[in-house]
Amino acid sequence: MSPTLLLSGREASDKILVDLKPKIAKLDPKLVVVQVGNDPGSSSYIKQKIKSCTEVGMRSEHCHLPSTISLADLLSKVGELNADPDITGFIVQLPLPEHLQSHVPEIIRAIDPKKDVDGFGAYNLGKVFLSKEFEHLPPATPAGIIMLLEHYKISVAGKHAVIVGRSNIVGKPLAVMLLNRDATVTVCHSKTKNIAGCTLQGDILVAALGKPKFITKDMVKPGAVVIDVGMSRIDGKLIGDVDFETVQEIASAITPVPGGVGPMTVASLIKNCVHAKERQNR
Repeated sequence: MSPTLLLSGREASDKILVDLKPKIAKLDPKLVVVQVGNDPGSSSYIKQKIKSCTEVGMRSEHCHLPSTISLADLLSKVGELNADPDITGFIVQLPLPEHLQSHVPEIIRAIDPKKDVDGFGAYNLGKVFLSKEFEHLPPATPAGIIMLLEHYKISVAGKHAVIVGRSNIVGKPLAVMLLNRDATVTVCHSKTKNIAGCTLQGDILVAALGKPKFITKDMVKPGAVVIDVGMSRIDGKLIGDVDFETVQEIASAITPVPGGVGPMTVASLIKNCVHAKERQNR
């Protein structure tokens, strides 16, 4: 068997961002990232997003709000951002503090679909369900995974893709986007019986469940393409949902953690912001 291909999201995202630079220079879009509180994971992601914006010459702003902010005041801030014509797109970084967590659907619903560059709102998610051609502002992580596969010329048509995890942010929209590209898709979750029986059928296996090293070598079909969306911090080290060391022995291609899906999510967010500006200019 040929050596396992390491699917570097850093390499693929660099190429995508370089290609976006001329459009960014011409359109001058602006991204705002809203952070409520001081979740360390969120702070790290936001830093990466702002850094990537700076590298491609895109205007960005980090709007940092106190963890004690009320729902009414947060919704008022969302309304301000919706109304500001200079702001192309914005995201409300998740997770939110405990008192706001049950209101996440309401907060996402308040974001103008034209500025919903995270692609979490019902309008943009619904368009993803129509066809590939209507994926105008798709959720950033699934879109990043698709771009990563395209960068490495890994075709999904006719392949059996197995996704472990059914979140509205990754699992469900990714399943639809893979269907849009002619894959056969199985989605596993916490109530699935015999998960290994499903994962062993995957030509493409996506782990997006947030359990470190859940996917072991004996759960992976030899020669499979393995995409690890998980990111847990253990003893200060980032660990994915896949037991990388053993799985890479049998996979034909695999994403590292960190440096795999993460940079693609950021590139996808910036691409969505550029696309939002193009559509707003029409």
